[in-house]
Amino acid sequence: MTTARISPIPSRPAAPAARRVPLVSSRSFVIVLALLGMWAIFAYLTHGTFLSARNISNLSRQTAVTGILAIGMVMIIVTANIDLSVGSLVGLSGLVSVLTQTTLHWGLLPSLAAGLLAGLAVGLLQGTLVAYLRIPSFIVTLGGLLAWRGATKGASGGNTFPIKVESFRRIGQSYLSPEAGWILAIVTVVAIAVWTIRRRGSRSSLGLASWTPLETALRIIAPVLLVVGFIKALNSYAGVPVPVVILLFSLFAATVVMQNTRFGRHLYAIGGNVEAARLSGIDPRRNVLAAFCVMGALAAVAGTVYTARVGSASPDAGTLLELDAIAACVIGGASLAGGRGTVIGACLGALFMASLDNGMSLQNVPDFIQDIVKGFILVLAVGIDMVQRRSD
Repeated sequence: MTTARISPIPSRPAAPAARRVPLVSSRSFVIVLALLGMWAIFAYLTHGTFLSARNISNLSRQTAVTGILAIGMVMIIVTANIDLSVGSLVGLSGLVSVLTQTTLHWGLLPSLAAGLLAGLAVGLLQGTLVAYLRIPSFIVTLGGLLAWRGATKGASGGNTFPIKVESFRRIGQSYLSPEAGWILAIVTVVAIAVWTIRRRGSRSSLGLASWTPLETALRIIAPVLLVVGFIKALNSYAGVPVPVVILLFSLFAATVVMQNTRFGRHLYAIGGNVEAARLSGIDPRRNVLAAFCVMGALAAVAGTVYTARVGSASPDAGTLLELDAIAACVIGGASLAGGRGTVIGACLGALFMASLDNGMSLQNVPDFIQDIVKGFILVLAVGIDMVQRRSD
């Protein structure tokens, strides 16, 4: 009698090891390297003027307006929409605030509220057209770009109106004291440390690959050194500009919203797959409408900062700022196809665009050359994003 041969039971393949979390995302790493390279080049070409304390202060104020707009824009882009009207809305909201001062003799808070309500109203209108009437956001906001610019020209009569309330002007032109600047630095450092440690703990609790203690320490130490160096440089000139404080507050609030709230998760889900989001119980229309309202409010905040910084409201205020905001988001890693993008990346992109403007201006590069360079960079960033999406 022959004995049947029993084939050995195939062993189960070993579970793949958890993929290590990179210390920084590839796009953020590239942006930081590009920024450092750009700063080194401009510092050499300007014989150190670009990295002087005074110019760093000017650069930070330039970044504030674009950064605030980019924070709102990334919320729109994550949902696979776009807002081309934010530059015109910056001009309109700033004019509304100043006109209430000159014609109605309103004080600081009422005039600020008037500009904010104007931004919210525009965001509500455009969001309703996009979310509920399903008109493409490109068309709605392109129309808004023209309509709100026309409204600004009509309301101003083509004239420039100086700010009447001095406290309004100080929003864009004043500085924190050195002591207040260091308090801001301490608060920022503590926030970075707490957020990093909590994020590491949440990844561990979800069973995801976490960071080693060394990686966690570096994620805290690197930004802390940047913050301390930044505050030290600003304090050596005149202090931290108030627009920078507004940008940092907006950055912190938006980061919490996008990463730690249901609303933020819903925006990413809508941009990733709107039908899947709808089937999972998410209301895309309500969330897209809310995103446009937030964008309108942030455009009004940017309008306040911009108007206060220049000291007046003019019919051409905010021209082309929408392109800077979109470029900042794309450079910072946001995808125009939706579902991808971070607030911090958008602010890094805003710093990149402001550095480019600032450095070329110091070199007296003609305006048309600056426009060509920025247009090329925008197309290049979108092209890189498309290549990455095809490879994913």
